[in-house]
Amino acid sequence: MSGSPHSPAALHAPVLEWYAANARVLPWREPDAGAWAVMVSEFMLQQTPVNRVLPAYRAWLERWPKPIDLAAEPPGEAVRAWDRLGYPRRALRLHAAAQAIVERHSGEVPDDHEALLALPGVGTYTAAAIASFAFGQRHAVVDTNVRRVLARALTGVAQPTISPTAADQRLAMSALPADEPTAARWAVASMELGALICTARAPRCDDCPIRSQCAWVLAGSPPYDGPPRRGQTYEGTDRQVRGRLLAVLRAAAGAVPKKALDACWHDAAQRERALDGLVADGLVEPLSRARYRLPG
Repeated sequence: MSGSPHSPAALHAPVLEWYAANARVLPWREPDAGAWAVMVSEFMLQQTPVNRVLPAYRAWLERWPKPIDLAAEPPGEAVRAWDRLGYPRRALRLHAAAQAIVERHSGEVPDDHEALLALPGVGTYTAAAIASFAFGQRHAVVDTNVRRVLARALTGVAQPTISPTAADQRLAMSALPADEPTAARWAVASMELGALICTARAPRCDDCPIRSQCAWVLAGSPPYDGPPRRGQTYEGTDRQVRGRLLAVLRAAAGAVPKKALDACWHDAAQRERALDGLVADGLVEPLSRARYRLPG
């Protein structure tokens, strides 16, 4: 782990030492968690904070401890169990991935990166995360937290680009330790540093283990000068309406009359648009124009 003070290699030791002392205790990080537990956590953690994921994660693994357990259920049960995690299409994708794991891999999450990429709902980030966190492989695991840490520490900018780029992937690869076990540990450690210390709005630079090597700090912590970053709104949006509709359907044991769905939102045009979107996404199944249910 040698390297000049401003090289990626110089970041490895302090970040790994910091992680060893400060990592959060999370169930999917336990040595006996298993690849399925890691996979479930990665689906749930997309755009959702840890504190909201933990209860749903524990309930999910208690009900469906293996892919075969989830695959045997109707997809609507996955949507129901997703509850209020948001972006419920993730539940359908995880259900489809469980079915593919049963059909293609004898019910075991594959350790091959290409096989992971071929699963429904598993993209570049998720495949790398599962391969790294569950199987200890060497992959660049590039989420928003990692992108921010590397942008500040290695390029000296306050924030990475709004959307991931090929340059982000190249930068992450340049910072990846050469040996596999260290690379897997670095992947989770750099992510944790971004989540707890190198945060977007109020970075705790005084507590950062790489403060003395950070290009952004050494440049005087210049402010972000890119396009405005707008926070996501929720109140009054179609997303909120979709959530209301799904809440009614989740609470029902079977089909729901249309009038019960109509009662959950005042704006008829927006409500119908949201319902049509849920049907198109496969999250709601129409039995007729008067009755709807979660997908069977």
